[in-house]
Amino acid sequence: MKRLLTFSLLICLTTISFAQSKAYFPPRGEWQHRSPAALGLDSVKLAAAIQFAKENETQASRSMEISQSLSFGKEPFSTGIGPFADRGDPTGVIIYKGYIVAEWGNPLRVDMTHSVTKSFLSTVVGLAVDRGLIHSVYDTVAGYIPPIEVYNPVAGNPGAEQLGQPQLLFPFASAHNRTLTWDVMLRQTSDWEGTLWGKPDWADRPEGNSAEWMTRKRNAPGTVWKYNDVRVNALALAATSVWRQPLPQVLKSLIMDSIGASNTWRWNGYRNSWIVLDGLPVQSVSGGGHWGGGMFINAYDMARFGLLTLHKGNWNGKQLLSAQWVKQALTPTSVKPGYGYMNWYLNTDRQFLPSAPANAFMHVGNGTNVIYVDPQHDLVAVVRWIEYKSLDKMIEHILAAIK
Repeated sequence: MKRLLTFSLLICLTTISFAQSKAYFPPRGEWQHRSPAALGLDSVKLAAAIQFAKENETQASRSMEISQSLSFGKEPFSTGIGPFADRGDPTGVIIYKGYIVAEWGNPLRVDMTHSVTKSFLSTVVGLAVDRGLIHSVYDTVAGYIPPIEVYNPVAGNPGAEQLGQPQLLFPFASAHNRTLTWDVMLRQTSDWEGTLWGKPDWADRPEGNSAEWMTRKRNAPGTVWKYNDVRVNALALAATSVWRQPLPQVLKSLIMDSIGASNTWRWNGYRNSWIVLDGLPVQSVSGGGHWGGGMFINAYDMARFGLLTLHKGNWNGKQLLSAQWVKQALTPTSVKPGYGYMNWYLNTDRQFLPSAPANAFMHVGNGTNVIYVDPQHDLVAVVRWIEYKSLDKMIEHILAAIK
């Protein structure tokens, strides 16, 4: 009898412990709030973090079109070709143990999120790997991509001057591009060469001697890291070919609907980034807002995505994105240890955010837009429109409320 009582007590305690430790995932259309004090946080220090975010608003123009021009206007062929939208006030949401413990600004406002878009792009590539559409990230991309017809309904019948001119896109056909794997494309170490949607690879954040921009020798794949949106867009085009459907539809059906995201986010491409796919016009989306476009999304939906990555692709018991993919995304790039798959920024050796744990990671975009993910503290924080140089201090403020 004594053994039976002991066993029953153990079962009861285990059940209680499981119930207390079970993670909270917000259902669609609602998200429970908890007061900081109810979860053992310092409300005064949390308020100080919010005040710091407001006081350190980015000094860049609220017009994203003007901001883009000031940031990238000196680049060749820098004209925007996708949509822009004016941004709102400094905004953020802090999620602790799954619950909202603080928010400021207007978290429901849909704004450009710039290169956080890249994390959504790498996610749809991961979904393709999980489903076997891509056998391995170490396969070369070229074998997956057929010739691509650009959709141009006003082109009419080509004249004699077009005779012999390419009528299809072959984005991975050059001697160099044929060697590129999905992995180097995801890590931005491909040195992909070419022009896509009117933007040459060499014109994006150009470096060195301008006389050599178009003739320089290509770096071996994996040896040099270079942030380059033309190459990111080439990856988006490749992923669209693999999925054989628009990437926003893939993301919506397999990720965003499952995590209870709103129906207000939009993933845009460019006015000229349309292709013919199975007889239908399909837009190949962009990986950020460098020339406009990219993900337009509210802070709550960003936080839901951050919570998904905090739980290694699992949402309330359902594995939406494989834990193996998340592990790969968080594996440092050899030539850029603070970078995993785009746009998963790592805190390797605490170089990026000295105030944060080494295993924290961030999805980062211009603005600054950031989804901060901290497994050690069961924490997700979305911070929008803060000065980049103030980001570490902001995280220090948030963590002070926990410590």
